[in-house]
Amino acid sequence: MAIQLNHTIVFSHDKQVSADFLCEVLGRPPAEPFGPFLGVALDNGVTLDFMDAQGEIAMQHYAFLVSDAEFDHGFARVRAHRLTYWADPYRRRPGEVNTDDGGRRIYFEDPSKHFLEIFTRG
Repeated sequence: MAIQLNHTIVFSHDKQVSADFLCEVLGRPPAEPFGPFLGVALDNGVTLDFMDAQGEIAMQHYAFLVSDAEFDHGFARVRAHRLTYWADPYRRRPGEVNTDDGGRRIYFEDPSKHFLEIFTRG
């Protein structure tokens, strides 16, 4: 059997809010409850299992490879939420879309301040 990532736990201030946000931006079906988690399923079999956490949450980075149509949808949702977005992980290019590699890429924060990225390949 090949080794594959199956799931990861995403600690959140409010798992429902964070899971719903990701589902909306990525155009995913609603998160599925599983024990204390809300699982957001991705097309490659990986789930992001959102879990409520108390106190400070360490920022994590999650990057999602998407199609051009999915990028358009996600970018529209980021703008509809009036979120700040950046073209780079250093947050030096706010309000820009990165097209350096022939695709498109943006970075933005989720409700728990995790740093999300959606990108296409050119």
